[in-house]
Amino acid sequence: MNNNPFSLEGKVIFVTGASSGIGRAIAIECSKVGANLIITGRNEERLIATYDSLEGKIHLKIVADLQNENDTSKLVDELPELDGIVHCAGIVKTLPFQYVNKQDLNLIFDTNLMAPAIMSQMFLKKKKIKKNASIVFISSISGVMCALVGNSMYSASKGAVNGLVKGMALDLAPKGIRVNSVVPGMIETNILSEGSITQEQLQEDMKRYPLKRYGKPEEVAYATIYLLSDASKWVTGSNLLIDGGYTLL
Repeated sequence: MNNNPFSLEGKVIFVTGASSGIGRAIAIECSKVGANLIITGRNEERLIATYDSLEGKIHLKIVADLQNENDTSKLVDELPELDGIVHCAGIVKTLPFQYVNKQDLNLIFDTNLMAPAIMSQMFLKKKKIKKNASIVFISSISGVMCALVGNSMYSASKGAVNGLVKGMALDLAPKGIRVNSVVPGMIETNILSEGSITQEQLQEDMKRYPLKRYGKPEEVAYATIYLLSDASKWVTGSNLLIDGGYTLL
C-alpha cells in the first residue's frame, strides 16, 4: 500500500490540452507519480510526443477537438470511470477592447468555458466520474486577480471559469467530487518564443515578479497533482494561486 498522500498510484486521470505546454507537463508529471493517463489534444503529432514521454505503461491517447460535439460525445463514451479530470485546453487572443467582436468572444468562451463545463456534465450524466474524484481547471491570474492590456476576452473567460468552479464545487460536494482551479501567473511555454515579444522584453517583464522569473510548466503540474491527490481531500471550491508573488504588488 502506498502511504504517500501525494501519490496518484492507480488513479485514472484525464487531461485535455495535453499536446503542448502546461497540459503536456501535467500529463508527464502525473505519470511520474503513478497515474494512468488518458490524454487528448487536437494535434496528433504533438499528442504522440506527449504520450511517448509518459512514464508507466497503462496510458491512452485520443485525438479530439473539444469544440466538436461529436468528438466530445465519442470521447466521453470511450473513457472508463475517472478519478481525476484536468481541464487544461484553452486559447487566448490579444485584442484591445474597442476591437472585440462577437465571433472572437464566442470562440474564446466556447473553448475556455463552455467545452470543459459541458464535458464535465456529460461525464456526470454517463456516470464516468468516481465518488471522491477531483476535477481541476487550469485558470489564470488574468481576469481573476488582475488584468492585462488587450486581454479582456481571455480575462472574462477565466473569471467565468473560477465562478464555475465554486458553483460546481457546491453542487458536486454531496457526491464527494471536489472541484478546484489552479491560477498561474506567466508560465514559460513555447508560446512566448513563437510570439513577437523579444527576449529583452520578456526579461524586463520578469522583473515585475518578486521572484524575478516566470513559472515553469511543471510547477503548475505540481500544484495540479496536489489537487488531484488524496493530500487535498478537504479542499474544494478553491483557486490555488501560483504566481511568483506577482499579485502582491
